[in-house]
Amino acid sequence: MANRYSFEFFPPKTEAGREKLKDTRSQLASLNPEFFSVTYGAGGSTRDNTRDIVLETKKAGLSVAPHLSFGGDEEADILALLNSYKDAGIDRIVALRGDIPSGMGATRLIYARGLVEFIRKHTGDHFQLEVAAYPEIHPDAKTYDADIGFLKDKLDAGADSAITQYFFSADSYFYFMDACEKAGISKPIYPGIMPITNFTNLARFSRNCGADIPRWLAQKLEGYGDDQQSIIEFGKEFVTELSHILMEGGAPGIHFYSMNQVEPIKSIAQAVIESHP
Repeated sequence: MANRYSFEFFPPKTEAGREKLKDTRSQLASLNPEFFSVTYGAGGSTRDNTRDIVLETKKAGLSVAPHLSFGGDEEADILALLNSYKDAGIDRIVALRGDIPSGMGATRLIYARGLVEFIRKHTGDHFQLEVAAYPEIHPDAKTYDADIGFLKDKLDAGADSAITQYFFSADSYFYFMDACEKAGISKPIYPGIMPITNFTNLARFSRNCGADIPRWLAQKLEGYGDDQQSIIEFGKEFVTELSHILMEGGAPGIHFYSMNQVEPIKSIAQAVIESHP
């Protein structure tokens, strides 16, 4: 079976950003990924923008998977969105718990398992459902094993496969996969890979989402100071090698977080896809 590769975008906020994304999408499409995914802001804050990018991508003849969460929306709103995707010929969803943004005033939080069950109830097997996995464990998890239990619940509820949060240690993924197997999980879990382009931004984002940057890697990146080009070149080499190690170790494919940029993710993905078709 061929390995599966995919790319993730976030919905731009400006017209210039949308035009740039079209170019990025076109260039990455030349690598023939299985699909592109489009993120969904906290509480559905980018719902309309996400939907517009998703439908535009589909019209361009590309396979696309919208991210979706309940957030502060009612069931009727989510069902209407699902039906609009179904009518457009979209057959894949990334189902997430999502977050309710501060200030929304809502207290309801529907977990991904509930969304998976909702989608299966109303649309049957129409959608291929992806869910999130956390090799370094979700920031809200009480224990390592409990978090794996939540993943199993989502998959048992009807999800087909999982995509991981990004990480920079292959060992964390392989240990996680062993633990998932022991827990009775047999569905595919695709590692998510993040490019390294700006260490300050990456460190801040990683603190917020619970992704670990190994101490040696942080020291190496900090040592470049403001030399962004050296950070990008080293990051490209490191992330490419990490991806090769994952594929050689048995990963079923890779989900690349593009950050809406062509490079360095295109060079990384091309090297990996050519070596592991």
